[in-house]
Amino acid sequence: MDAREGTSKDRTGVPGLDEILLGGLASGRVFLLEGSPGTGKTTMALRFLLEGARAGERGLYVTLSETAKELHHTAEAHGWELDGKIEVFEVVPPESLLDADQQQSLLYSSDLELGETVKLIFQAVERSKAQRIVLDSLSEIRLLAQSSLRYRRQILALKHYFARHGATVLMLDDLTTDVLDKTVHSVAHGVIRLEELTPDYGAERRRLRIVKYRAQGFRGGYHDFVIRAGGAQVFPRLVAAEHRRDFERGRIGTGLPAFDTLLGGGIEQGSSTLLVGPAGSGKTTLAWQFVAEAIRKGDKAAMFVFDEEIGLIFDRAKPLGFDFPAMQATGRLQIMQLDAAELSPGEFAHNVRLVANDPAMKTVVIDSLNGYQAAMPEENSLVLHMHELIQYLNRTGVSTFVTMAQQGIIGEMKSPVDVTYLADAVILLRFFEAEGAVRRALSVIKKRGGRHEDTIREFWLDRGLHIGEPLSQFHGVLRGTPMLPGNRAPVRPVSRE
Repeated sequence: MDAREGTSKDRTGVPGLDEILLGGLASGRVFLLEGSPGTGKTTMALRFLLEGARAGERGLYVTLSETAKELHHTAEAHGWELDGKIEVFEVVPPESLLDADQQQSLLYSSDLELGETVKLIFQAVERSKAQRIVLDSLSEIRLLAQSSLRYRRQILALKHYFARHGATVLMLDDLTTDVLDKTVHSVAHGVIRLEELTPDYGAERRRLRIVKYRAQGFRGGYHDFVIRAGGAQVFPRLVAAEHRRDFERGRIGTGLPAFDTLLGGGIEQGSSTLLVGPAGSGKTTLAWQFVAEAIRKGDKAAMFVFDEEIGLIFDRAKPLGFDFPAMQATGRLQIMQLDAAELSPGEFAHNVRLVANDPAMKTVVIDSLNGYQAAMPEENSLVLHMHELIQYLNRTGVSTFVTMAQQGIIGEMKSPVDVTYLADAVILLRFFEAEGAVRRALSVIKKRGGRHEDTIREFWLDRGLHIGEPLSQFHGVLRGTPMLPGNRAPVRPVSRE
């Protein structure tokens, strides 16, 4: 047995994939990488061989379906150079089988071609002494075998041959012949399945999962991945329970005494806050206040923006006293513009994790949950993804502020999805009408870990954020029309003078 076999793991070189595999592929074993055409099998296989070359291991790419020229073009598209690093062996049919005058009538040509093909593969392995091998693809061998029995016996023969050489083998299957055939699943040491999903709108979404991995743990479930210039990148599914950072759970203020009073002294560090209300009610502006206060205290903050263009945010925030370009110049503020049509939930969680890994990062704003929902295939998945993301941020000491726009302007409001139970605090914003004018009101309807003021306060935006006194003498503010007890006429709630 080769010294590498069963004692170590070979890294794939695909960012994120080795984390899912808990280190990589077991050395000296045979693995199956399957997926429909276009899912990224060739890209990952080439990266696997290049990673071996970087570690000083010889690599062999045996191709039965693509030409060597096509493989080199694929590598060049990612900025990779194969010459001198990887041997590409292109299996072509023997010339005698292509010559009509030399074809035999007593034997099927597929029988001869299968034997010749396997013989050529063995010769290439013997000649190269490769420690990493890619066989692309099994669909060609399945067609030549013609029956399930012959196909299984041939795969077993290949497995035992590779085992004697101690090579780590990645066999590719494009699932173009028989998607229900699980022959290789039972033979391979591990199986990785790639999938491509096409939403009704936006770019395609790719994901993978580990179907099996003998005698080895792995991160289960589906994991999003992308293919861009430079290769594939996998985003491991976020598991909040695996992350925890020691931090001091104090309180963070808003910089506005009346707002702090309403919040019972402030928001707990490492908690999550949901700002919910109709469009235009001031949710984003309230979130900005937390960002500005965190930066004023010397901490770092990040904003992930789905709904607005960053230039418009800068223009809108400047008159309110939020100089975001200046905050960015200090390196304490990061603002990321996100496109829900081009972004998968896994990639978004990955981007948030990169930001939260900075110990100085104390505040993260996600604006808004409606834009995040647009990146999700199902509402149920939205809740699960958001639960893990919020729990992760809480465990690392980051205070999270999420905005969510409700449907409607005045009166009964409807939320696209109920995530209020996930948040540690919920701030409710409402429009209300008084004396022919539209006003804004806010209240704290939930706050874990401490008492809070249960009043409703008016707030307004005028060269800054201003919080008024409690609207204690009125009722019906949250319905949109405040009333004095016993008086059905709407009245002016407070004076701003």
